[in-house]
Amino acid sequence: MHVVLAGGGTAGHIEPALALADALRRQDPSVGITALGTERGLETRLVPERGYELALIPAVPLPRKPTPELITVPGRLRGTIKAAEQILERTRADCVVGFGGYVALPGYLAAKRAGVPIVVHEANARPGLANKIGSRYAHGVAVSTPDSKLRGARYIGIPLRRTIATLDRARVRPEARAAFGLDPNLPTLLVSGGSQGARHLNEVVQRVAPLLQRSGIQILHVVGPKNELPRVDNMPGMPPYIPVPYVDRMDLAYAAADMMLCRAGAMTVAELSAVGLPAAYVPLPIGNGEQRLNAQPVVNAGGGLLVDDAALTPEWVQGNVLQVLSDPHRLYEMSRAAAEFGRRDADDLLVGMVYEAIAARRNA
Repeated sequence: MHVVLAGGGTAGHIEPALALADALRRQDPSVGITALGTERGLETRLVPERGYELALIPAVPLPRKPTPELITVPGRLRGTIKAAEQILERTRADCVVGFGGYVALPGYLAAKRAGVPIVVHEANARPGLANKIGSRYAHGVAVSTPDSKLRGARYIGIPLRRTIATLDRARVRPEARAAFGLDPNLPTLLVSGGSQGARHLNEVVQRVAPLLQRSGIQILHVVGPKNELPRVDNMPGMPPYIPVPYVDRMDLAYAAADMMLCRAGAMTVAELSAVGLPAAYVPLPIGNGEQRLNAQPVVNAGGGLLVDDAALTPEWVQGNVLQVLSDPHRLYEMSRAAAEFGRRDADDLLVGMVYEAIAARRNA
């Protein structure tokens, strides 16, 4: 059996695809896996690092909304569809699984022409153009949120790395806090604006950090690799404020924390929900509003708070985040609500959908 994954461009498309690849290999170590990608995407590093084949096709960016540029897409797609079709033929693909992004649409259209069954996974609450089109031809459509608008979709969550999906935060907490130089017993706030950081979150946290420390809260702050680390003077006896440029073991960061202040990317929301870590979500103020939609269901379930970027101030953090971290019962209830909403088994469920699509095509 050979499965072709189409989900390049950003980590939000690539990581779920790689989590599915890992799950397929656990089910059948002999399965062949090829990931479609472009030379400009993060997949050029992430896919080979995980030991999977990467096949490059030309990039054809898709507008997120109807624009005059949209009418030029079919002509620009012809060459990349042909390149994807040649990869399907070479690998004798049994299924194409798409996650959105530049390579997904040519992957879907090539699969349709070649008679290869399609499975679509949409991570965001508001689906992109590629997955809207791909879902019309798919045997199965999986989504990360119960509020998805894709017709006939199955709610499974997002396939996650096993280090996250199997994380026992309470068991790992002593190791995690020691690894970051944190106090083993103090309430802990984790702050991150995503892989590149978020300037506004960084500025607010730096301003409110002394107040949080005086209130008995310690802070692990991932500022982003391109942002300057703040100068910190941790006074003796004060809870630590530890800024770091990046963290390559987010499982340890999640285990160390009692609450998180963060953006609301689909992967972040899925990971925090799966491990039962409540968060104050600050949706990205640009784009099509999908980050607010990503966070809204877990917030409605009681597993988080939601605040507009413009409303995030030191005073808001004091009146909301500090209140949660200072109330063990509320913190426990929010953690439980997040965990009940979260899905840890999306990778295995998506494997089942792949097998269903292949079986249906063979029986037909």
